[in-house]
Amino acid sequence: MSGFFSAIAEAVSAFLRVIDPLCGPAGVFRWFAGDTLLACGDAGWGDEIATGFLITGSLALATLPVGLLFGFFIALAKQSEERSLRLAADIYTTIFRGLPELLTLFIVYYGLQILVQNLLSALGYQQAVEINAFFAGMIALGVVFSAYCSEVLLSAFRAIPRGQYEAGDSLGLHRGNTMRLIILPQLVRIALPGLGNLWMILLKDTALVSIVGLPDILRQTGIAARVTKEAFLFYGIACILFLVLALLSSIVFSAIEARVKRSEVAR
Repeated sequence: MSGFFSAIAEAVSAFLRVIDPLCGPAGVFRWFAGDTLLACGDAGWGDEIATGFLITGSLALATLPVGLLFGFFIALAKQSEERSLRLAADIYTTIFRGLPELLTLFIVYYGLQILVQNLLSALGYQQAVEINAFFAGMIALGVVFSAYCSEVLLSAFRAIPRGQYEAGDSLGLHRGNTMRLIILPQLVRIALPGLGNLWMILLKDTALVSIVGLPDILRQTGIAARVTKEAFLFYGIACILFLVLALLSSIVFSAIEARVKRSEVAR
């Protein structure tokens, strides 16, 4: 079984090397920085920075569905008729909107590791347990994103007239089908601008995970800057790469908004 997962990991790595926009076959560094500190291979730092670029993008993309899913259920809990659910959701959002993201990351990375170790020790397992930095970053950023996301979705829920639910009931739809067919399309349209802003914040917050050793853009360029004493060059490259991710995100969200608007007109 371990060989199967190793084969999958190797296949994914090979695919990422092919589509790598920095050091892949058509990569920017490979074609335009061959004789500089940004060269790919042993001659420069291109491979390391390309790896950091892919890890940053992968972390943000992996965190997004986690935050959206948690945020959606927290928003539902906030408007629940059950008082205990509303209270629990309010406590959750107050905590994770109030704590600094870096502190949340430390709590997840170190605290969760200690908690799991103690639980396993109680069950008789005495081996050391180490939480993966990528997983810790995904969970920490996911809970923070979900806390803010729940507020955006809650505002969107409240902007949908109550009559929309009553219309679904009058058509004989189950409440789940009413949510899927009537409420969610409107929810996406209303919440999309706010979610786009939260995505940009999430993209920037991925840099915090470099503190716990994840080789993202900031960590890789920071190591290169310290070794080569070319801080302006490498931190400038980090700025450009984050701006590229932000620009691509803006294009994608603009396309999604345009498509949602066309769908709304068609209806």
